[in-house]
Amino acid sequence: MAKIIAIANQKGGVGKTTTCVNLAASLAAMQKRVLVVDCDPQGNATMASGVNKFELEDNTVCQVLIDGLDIRDVIIDKTNGAFHLVPSNEDLTAAEVKLLDYLAREFRLKNALKEVEGNYDYILIDCPPSLNLLTVNAMCAADSILVPLQCEYFALEGLTLLIDTVDQLAHAVNPKLKIEGILRTMFDNRNRLSSEVSDELKNNFGDLVYRTVIPRNVRLAEAPSFGKPAMYYDKSSVGSKAYLALAAEIIEKDSQTSSSEA
Repeated sequence: MAKIIAIANQKGGVGKTTTCVNLAASLAAMQKRVLVVDCDPQGNATMASGVNKFELEDNTVCQVLIDGLDIRDVIIDKTNGAFHLVPSNEDLTAAEVKLLDYLAREFRLKNALKEVEGNYDYILIDCPPSLNLLTVNAMCAADSILVPLQCEYFALEGLTLLIDTVDQLAHAVNPKLKIEGILRTMFDNRNRLSSEVSDELKNNFGDLVYRTVIPRNVRLAEAPSFGKPAMYYDKSSVGSKAYLALAAEIIEKDSQTSSSEA
């Protein structure tokens, strides 16, 4: 059964999509079966996977959420990251308004994923940069939340709000929901503030903070414009190596958890 991880932070520009696509490609390179679900109307994860969002018709996550289309009918099994993809485009913008008219609207994605979760080891959901109904759908479907966090002044305040939201959803609709981990992104060790925020994160959240740190890296920034994860754009880049290290850390952590539960 797949482990479902929503990649979320209500703040934009912290590396959610970069993390989703590059982590997915890294897990796939380690022989894991991976599905990416693009739940952002911007469709950036779709484009970064080598799929043109402008050429998609009525086979996107929007039709799954609104029309009840079988998710198996929209999965793209050939991407530039060797993972499978449920794509998105601007049609999803209207979905949130339409979802308000549905009963059990928070569970539309969760119910859709039941059809395929046995086919994958990991399902990664790329969330929009806000705590809207699409993000709530992702969190209701997920086992855990991976939080990309840029080490800057307002980061800790935003993280506190997100954790409060996760706690509320866990009590209300998804008891298993938890924070999977906090990922430091766009890290510049020459910047004293970055180091100070990083230290504060480790002091306050301990083992929830991944050992792996994602550095500022021009190859990570360039890769999406070529429709490729960084490891297929420049496998020797520090950004590519960092996401491979993150994938290994997640697999190791899951293996340890499985062993302790056995």
